[in-house]
Order: sequence, then structure tokens, then C-alpha cells
Amino acid sequence: MMKPIYYETGDLFIHPFRPEDMERFEQLSGDIFSILSDDNTLKYIPSKRLHNLEEADLFLRTMIINYYAGLNYIHFITDKKQNKVIGLIDLISPQVAKKHYQLDEYPFFIEFYLGAFAIGCYVMTEILPPVVDSILNQGIPRIGAIINRQNIAARKVLENAQFTYKATFDHLQDLYEVT
Repeated sequence: MMKPIYYETGDLFIHPFRPEDMERFEQLSGDIFSILSDDNTLKYIPSKRLHNLEEADLFLRTMIINYYAGLNYIHFITDKKQNKVIGLIDLISPQVAKKHYQLDEYPFFIEFYLGAFAIGCYVMTEILPPVVDSILNQGIPRIGAIINRQNIAARKVLENAQFTYKATFDHLQDLYEVT
């Protein structure tokens, strides 16, 4: 089981779901809905779209259970001044990846999402490298990421976090890895 990641910058706090977050569960669901229903955020990953607050609520509940089951390790990117989730980082276990991908080997996979209002503010450029280091320092030997070739910004964020191109994944996406 992966240890929770806690990381802070001047304005941001990266954290898993905490007991005190129960008091703001509805707000978190709303923040997640705002992120995963935004056309700009989902430009390259439309399959992640949430259509209503009920789906966001179910998504959050499922991610909490998956975290404690060792399947997915969702972390929130919270703007400290607004006490609002502006993004998500999800570390997906090899066990879950096997259900979705056909690969010879299965590393952990990382996905990240930012609300459109935070895109272009270098949030992921700033926080992804230390988050990835924290994951690797826990003994996870490799982390993969699947990126749409047209998503130049996400590719640059990954490269900044020391990910390198590994292989073509399919006709639209490439596989990147860091060790």
C-alpha cells in the first residue's frame, strides 16, 4: 500500500482524502464535477467526463474506496486560499491497468487533471516532479503515463518530471515512463 503524499507550495496543498474532508464532501464533489465536466480540461480525454453532481459524488466515493483497497491513489490539488480543489492526481495500480491496457509489463500509471482556470499557470510543472519523486522513493520502480500526441502541454509536464517516451500506445497516444 502506498503512503499518502502530502506536499505544499505557497498556494497549493497536495493531499489524499482526509478524515476532515468528510465535512466538505459535497464541496469536493462539486469541485471534482467542475474539473471533470470542463471541455478544456477534457479536450484530449473526453471519456473521463462527468455529466452531473451525482456522478461526481459516486466518483469520489469510488476513489476513496479504491484508495484503501490499493487500486487507485487519488490526491487532490487544493488551492489553499480558496480551500478549493483545482486538480487531481491519480496513481493507478498495475492491477487496475491490466483491466484497461494490453501491455507486456504493467507499471503504476499516473493521470492528472486541472480545472481549466488553472491551465497555463504551471501548476503541474511545479508539483508533478516532487510528487513523482515521492512515489518513486516509496519503492515503486516505474510510473507510466499515456498521453495524447496532440497534448503538447501534458507531454512537456511529463518531460519536466523526467518521464521519457517509451513506445507508441495506439493511433492517438504514446506511452511515457519514469524510473
